[in-house]
Amino acid sequence: MAPRQAHDDQGIYALGVADLPDPLGPPGVRHDVVIAANRLPVRLDGDGGWALSPGGLVTAMTAVMEGRDAVWIGWDGGLGDAADSAPPARFGDMALRSVSLSETDYADYYEGFSNGTLWPLYHNGLLSTRFRRSWWAAYRRVNEKFAKVAIETTEQDGTLWIHDYHLQLMPAFVREARPDIRIGLFLHTPFPPSQLLMRLPWREAITDGLLATDVIGFQTPTDARNFLSLAHRMGRTEEVMPIDPVTEIIVEGRRVAVGSFPISVDVDRIDEMVRDPAAREAANAFRESLGSPKHLLLGVDRLDYTKGIDARLKAFEELLRDGTLDPAEVAFVQVATPSRDDVRGYSNTRTEIEQLVGSINGNYAQLGKPVLHYLHQSLPFEDLVHLFLAADVMLVTPFEDGMNLVAKEYIACRTDGTGVLVLSEFAGTAVELHQALLCNPFDTAGMKRVIETALTLPVEEQRHRVRAMRTHLWANTVHDWAEGFFRHLDDVHPRGQRG
Repeated sequence: MAPRQAHDDQGIYALGVADLPDPLGPPGVRHDVVIAANRLPVRLDGDGGWALSPGGLVTAMTAVMEGRDAVWIGWDGGLGDAADSAPPARFGDMALRSVSLSETDYADYYEGFSNGTLWPLYHNGLLSTRFRRSWWAAYRRVNEKFAKVAIETTEQDGTLWIHDYHLQLMPAFVREARPDIRIGLFLHTPFPPSQLLMRLPWREAITDGLLATDVIGFQTPTDARNFLSLAHRMGRTEEVMPIDPVTEIIVEGRRVAVGSFPISVDVDRIDEMVRDPAAREAANAFRESLGSPKHLLLGVDRLDYTKGIDARLKAFEELLRDGTLDPAEVAFVQVATPSRDDVRGYSNTRTEIEQLVGSINGNYAQLGKPVLHYLHQSLPFEDLVHLFLAADVMLVTPFEDGMNLVAKEYIACRTDGTGVLVLSEFAGTAVELHQALLCNPFDTAGMKRVIETALTLPVEEQRHRVRAMRTHLWANTVHDWAEGFFRHLDDVHPRGQRG
């Protein structure tokens, strides 16, 4: 894709590539499949070693990349000379290549443009979105850093699969230098209506960056339609050809496929874990440690203001205040995985939630027996499986969410067919798991009614709903997700036909 001209307040720049390395890079370091994401899939553990990071993307990609000649490029978590240690060259089946960030990069690219501009904008938070030219400059600079590593790491006619909103300019940089590479990008967040994106001063460059791909994947059909609307408004689409389940558009003579590819979970792995008798024993022991409550509610989220943790806690508090729930019979466990603690908006969210937790326990706990158990920590996935097995009701109530794999993981764990999933209408998962009890997290009274229904839902009704959702999950696994994406890449950009 030829670079376009775009404007900012400091003049005109070209969305092209400067001083890129030899397109094929050093011999012996190239791979057929390159995964690019903001972070590497590993992090330093408490003992100074490297462990697999938590999160849906890492879990999904390590499952589908097994047996492939793949490398993952991303930031290792260190900042300039302050980096603690270099990540390993390999972790499991995957090679790793780190991209270094300076403190300025982190502040302006990551905290700034990625999480101060794009994250709120993509979650319909226009009033909290900030537009700063220095952030945008850093975003372009870091995207070019990632592109340089991908260009020298990808095999001739290889595949580059870019993930998420941090790297939306990267495809254009790579396309300019390596037209032979098949480029896919999958956006894990929602994609907002075009009227919101049109407010972004750098909307043209973002649009062109995305259109430099061969396949652009979104979580839901609505997200895909929103992007197609933006591309049309920006005058970028020469021809539109709806081809189920994707829409193909012609951009400067190239085919680009735009479609919905809802990400899923590794159901076989989860099923194997759940059917281990030790897992059920651990779940029973956990429930007993809470005093064997009649009702056990569970929330598992990243600590993020979009996840609606405060909304569900306020509904829970009102149910206790109304006398609908008896604090002697109910327990609520909320796991809030640390997320961007050094970003001011997130630290404020943590403070607000922890104050709410303290208020609820202060008013309704019994001596030595909290009614609300709050953990601000990352738990191993094995421990989460035990929680999913123990919980009667799973609360997934984001204000806006691209997908939300916790909801799918909970259903995958419910091998006996019992359990109730309370799910926000505004999670991408609701498009697929419509047998869940759907709620509007902005409506506290409505959420209270849904939680009350969940706690009294007959077992046969639970099994009817869970059975339908499990059938869907087993027909749409994380492997199906990846294979579908690669299949469209093969169709749009067959090996050896560009370059």
